[in-house]
Amino acid sequence: MGKSVPQLLGPLDICKSVVGLATGAGAIYLLYKAIRAGIKCQPPLCTTSPICIARLAIERERLGRDSGELRRLLNSLECKQDEYTRSMILHSVTRCVYLLEAEASACNADDIVLVASMLDDKENSVKIQALNTLKAFSGIRKFRQQIQEHSIKVLELMSTVWDSELHIASLRLLNNIPLPDFAHPQLRRVMPTLMEILQSDYILAQVQVIRLLSSLAQKNDLLYDILNCQVHSNFLNLFQATQPGSLLFEVLVFAERLSEGRNTPHYRAVKWHYNEQSLHEALFGDESRLADRLLALVIHPEEEVQIQACKVIVSLQCPRDVGLQPSLCQASHSYFNNRE
Repeated sequence: MGKSVPQLLGPLDICKSVVGLATGAGAIYLLYKAIRAGIKCQPPLCTTSPICIARLAIERERLGRDSGELRRLLNSLECKQDEYTRSMILHSVTRCVYLLEAEASACNADDIVLVASMLDDKENSVKIQALNTLKAFSGIRKFRQQIQEHSIKVLELMSTVWDSELHIASLRLLNNIPLPDFAHPQLRRVMPTLMEILQSDYILAQVQVIRLLSSLAQKNDLLYDILNCQVHSNFLNLFQATQPGSLLFEVLVFAERLSEGRNTPHYRAVKWHYNEQSLHEALFGDESRLADRLLALVIHPEEEVQIQACKVIVSLQCPRDVGLQPSLCQASHSYFNNRE
């Protein structure tokens, strides 16, 4: 009771100083741990970082041992996770497959089944990441045949879910694997969907789908289904010089393969009938303006487009009955020369 105010405040100041010092030391320690963890980048603290996964790949090359990161990610995928976590895990698995090639090659068929099961997820974002992961695994030879078995499911997704990102992921996967013959019936069913994607305004999807169609055009049992598929009245707009060069080139490759396919003896042996709005009529029908579009592309600024346009013109020189009337090739050739 007899102590003065300054004497009472002295111990309080000391307590405040001690508490403040302890708090500051704790903050510094936590900051140190965070920085240390960031520098060392030890999994699984940064599994979503491509830099961390790249560092793991480098360390594996240097030390000659697996990081175990890919296996941990796949194991975590088996646990019940929310949509965002599932997507991020699959995204990280994809990066690991590309960067940790030895660890990816050590995976097994059950891992592919696990990833493919995500195609049935109710969320499109998870489906898209699963497709990307399957594409990454398809670069490893031993998994290609197993991934081919899921091609029908992938085609089904494309025809039932109208989502540009899902279409791109699906098409990239399909373009990365040889499509088996047992998938051809499903391909016939989804042909209208493929044509709709081709005539959409999304360049990335258009380029991917035209590459797939160009590949399918070389299959004898699918050529008629492609040529008889219905297209929009403005389909030839795809051949306009204002289109991106990457798309124009792929469209011209597609046209060349269709032209060559319909001129083969095997195809000419049958008298085919096409509907009025078919791709065949748009490209090769009596009212088609394809020749005008091709001649305009001969002077396109991009050389590969010019060359490919010339290839299509050459493929159109000879009609289907060229074997019977070879002189028609010269007549057609003079027609193009006159138009020039």
